[in-house]
Parts: sequence; structure tokens; C-alpha cells
Amino acid sequence: MTTSAVKSLGSETLTQGIRIRVDPSFIESRSDARRGRFTFAYKIHMTNEGECSARLRSREWHVVDADGVQHDVNGPGVVGQHPSLAPGESFEYSSFCPLPTAWGTMEGHFVFERDDASSFDAQVSRFYFAAPA
Repeated sequence: MTTSAVKSLGSETLTQGIRIRVDPSFIESRSDARRGRFTFAYKIHMTNEGECSARLRSREWHVVDADGVQHDVNGPGVVGQHPSLAPGESFEYSSFCPLPTAWGTMEGHFVFERDDASSFDAQVSRFYFAAPA
């Protein structure tokens, strides 16, 4: 019997007690390869594994398509929210990313603020979008 490992397209990163896990997927029903439209979804799961509360203030994404073209996206909160995570709490949301190519990458960070008004960037390691062949 032969087995092979499949590399995950997602990522997981821990920064100052905030764990960010990303699970990307391809949305075939919203894509049209002949017109160069590929739509990908991604689910973000963040958990506060630290000892202090933190509130998400903003996000910054760097999206690179298969042609090497980079698009930067930033703004306040996520999906219209600014979740506050006490130790042990989690927050999850889903969003999407349209690309003109069948694959690409995305990475960035969330800016969190502590109760003492200090802030830090919770890194989101690179994850991959790939349409089925």
C-alpha cells in the first residue's frame, strides 16, 4: 500500500498569544476560467491563547496572483466587526478573494490592541489559492 501526504494550502501562526488559522478553498460556482475569473474563499479562525484580552482593530493583506501582480488590501476590522478576544476565546469568519489567475497567495496581519492600549501585529502566514486542474 502506498500513501502520500497532501500539503495543506492553509496556514497557522501564533503571535503574542493570538493563533490565526486559515483554510482556503476554490469556489467553482463563482469562477469562469474562460474569462479569467477565479474566486476563492478563506475561513479565518483566531484564538486567544495568551493571558490578556485583545481587540482586533484592522487588517492588511498582500495578495499575489500567478502573474506576480500584488494587490494590497487593508481596512478596519473584519466583515464589519472588531472582535474582542478574552483568554481562551475564539472568533471565526469567512471571506473571499477573486483572482484573474488559477492560483495565487495571500498573507498579512491583523492589528490587535490590548486593554493597556498597546498594539501588535498578529501575523497571518502565507496561504495558497489553487483551482483544481
